[in-house]
Order: sequence, then structure tokens, then C-alpha cells
Amino acid sequence: MTEFWLVSAPGEKTCQQTWDKMMVATMRTNNLSTNHKFNIPDLKVGTLDVLVGLSDELAKLDSFVESVVKKVAQYMADVLEDSRDKVQENLLANGVDLVTYITRFQWDMAKYPIKQSLKNISEIIAKQVTQIDNDLKSRASAYNNLKGNLQNLERKNAGSLLTRSLADIVKKEDFVLDSEYLITMLVVVPKQGYGDWQKAYETLAEMVVPRSTNLLFEDHDSGLFSVTLFRKALDDFRHKARENKFTVRDFQYNEAELIADKEEMTRLSTDKKKQFGPLVRWLKVNFSEAFIAWIHIKALRVFVESVLRYGLPVNFQSMLLQPTKKTMKKLREVLNDLYKHLDSSASAIIDSAMAIDIPGLNLSTAEYYPYVYYKIDCNMLDFKV
Repeated sequence: MTEFWLVSAPGEKTCQQTWDKMMVATMRTNNLSTNHKFNIPDLKVGTLDVLVGLSDELAKLDSFVESVVKKVAQYMADVLEDSRDKVQENLLANGVDLVTYITRFQWDMAKYPIKQSLKNISEIIAKQVTQIDNDLKSRASAYNNLKGNLQNLERKNAGSLLTRSLADIVKKEDFVLDSEYLITMLVVVPKQGYGDWQKAYETLAEMVVPRSTNLLFEDHDSGLFSVTLFRKALDDFRHKARENKFTVRDFQYNEAELIADKEEMTRLSTDKKKQFGPLVRWLKVNFSEAFIAWIHIKALRVFVESVLRYGLPVNFQSMLLQPTKKTMKKLREVLNDLYKHLDSSASAIIDSAMAIDIPGLNLSTAEYYPYVYYKIDCNMLDFKV
């Protein structure tokens, strides 16, 4: 399970007592979750009006930053392509895996100085993550264009002989060049039609050069044959070939064009390799930065909400609980029993939501509990790795 519940409850005589009580209820008695203290420093409280406004702003910022974190992670998976199993090991925060970072969370004083107001800290984070989001868009656009152009060229050089590029198949010596009267054509013949081709090609038009056909290339289904004929017989030859289910490819040998195509393919391939390493490094660094910013927003939200709910002076214990899928419902009940005295209206909401329990009905109020609660889901990808 990569889901964590970040909760806070008011300090009793000491915050340690709040922690001990929660540990007894969730671990020692029932073993419902793995728990960690979540350390939030002494932040500047400010006025009540500012806290109320900030609570809404932080909720929006939380959603935005989470979306950027997931975008960076998803794009890392797209860039790594065939090495998607390596994605998880690249999704680190401060050099450690995400679970370790969260469970050992320490406020980054250098990035987010606590002498600043809460609003300033949230603005620092918003600016930082907006920059990451903008950079991701421009880098992804440049890399995707390059990758798309390369894929288009690769597609041209693959697939059926009826459509694929012939640049890497044919050679100069396969053609009669610079002749006023003669031209070499390329014809795609189904494998089961080789015998028919050999019997018929000389008679498909009046001016086909005898014994001029050669098999140049084969794929699973067909072969590419060359044949030389007089230019004036070309239309007649095309028409008769089509009637016999032979496909004449429109192709004129142009050495300069073929060389240019090959050079373009090499250039794009080289450019992609050159950009790959720096792009992956950028994604790793900025995933870490965005994820760290996201967890600091969670810390800010817990702090603001705890002050608004539990009052001043600041006295609450924030805790990180990691339930299993099987224990989630029971853990929610235990926490409700433990903290229902904090807010009777929240208990009433929860009781009514549980009583209704209609599948598919999502009551937004059901996410309100008598204690401060935020979910952190560390699964950053839309697929299993």
C-alpha cells in the first residue's frame, strides 16, 4: 500500500500523550496501521482571517502540485519507453524512495524559511512548481516532436513493401539510369504469384526488355522485382500489371534524395540519444523537487487546519498512518471513536454516511472527520510497474 493518512489531534497534557493514545488504539490493540510522527516546525501563525483564506488557497495549490508531480512521473515513464520497470527507481525524493522520505519527513529550512509568513511560504512553493510545470511543457514538446519525426521516418522504413520507403533496399546498379528511351520500374509481387510474374512480365506490354527482371528484396508476404521497359510502354504496362494483381511502385532513383533521407534518420536518432540523458536527469531532479514541495504543502495544510480547528496556542500532534487495504474501514472507525469528542457534527456526518452507504454515492461531506485528515498517495503512475 502506498497510501498514507496524515492526521492531527490536539495535544493533551503533552503531545506525547496524544501520540501514545493513538498508538495504543491503532497498533498495540489492533495492529491496524504503521505509524510515524510527522514533524512540523513552529511556523508563524498570523491572523485568523489570513488562515481562513490560506486554507482555501492551499487546497487548490495541493491539487495543482500533485498534478505536476504525477505529470513529471508519467512523462518519465513515457521517455524511458521500454525500460518502464526502471521508472520507480528513478522516482526519488531527496535521494530516497518516497515512502522513506514521507515517514522521515523533515522540514527544509533552506528552501522554505520558517521565519517567513505562511502565505509567503505557499507563494514560494507555487512559483517553484509553476516553473517546473512550464519547463516540463517546453521540454516535453521539443522531445516529443523529435521522437514523432523519428517514428514517422522509421514507419516509412518498415511495414509492407506496398507502402514502405525503398531507400535502404535498392542500389544504383539495380536501375538503367540516364536513358532517353529505357526506364526501370519496381513491382511488388505476392509470394504465391512469383511463378505468374516470371511467365507474364515480358508480355504485360509490347516493349518490355526480355530477362530484365530481378528479385531485389522479400518480406513475409511479397517480393520487390525490378523490370526494364521502354518509356512509351509505361502506361500500358501499369494497367496490365494491375489487372494481374502486380503493384507498380512509383519510384525514381535519386541518389541525392536517398542520401538525404538516410542522413535525416541518422541525425534524428543521434539527437534523440543526445537529449535522452539530460532529459531523464532533469525529470529526476524536478520530480524530487515537486514531490518535496507537495509534502511541504501537506504539512502547511495540517498546521493551518489544526490551528483553525483546535485553536491557540498551537498545540497538536501530527501523525502519519499507513493502513493496509483490509484495515482501512476498521481504522477509520477506531479514529472516529478516539476523536469524536472533538467535533460532534463531524461524527453525525460520518454516521449518516455510513448508514446510507449507497454504492457509487460520493458524499463530499464524508471526507470531513472530527480530526484533521489528508490523504497522501505515493502511487504516481497510471500503470503497475
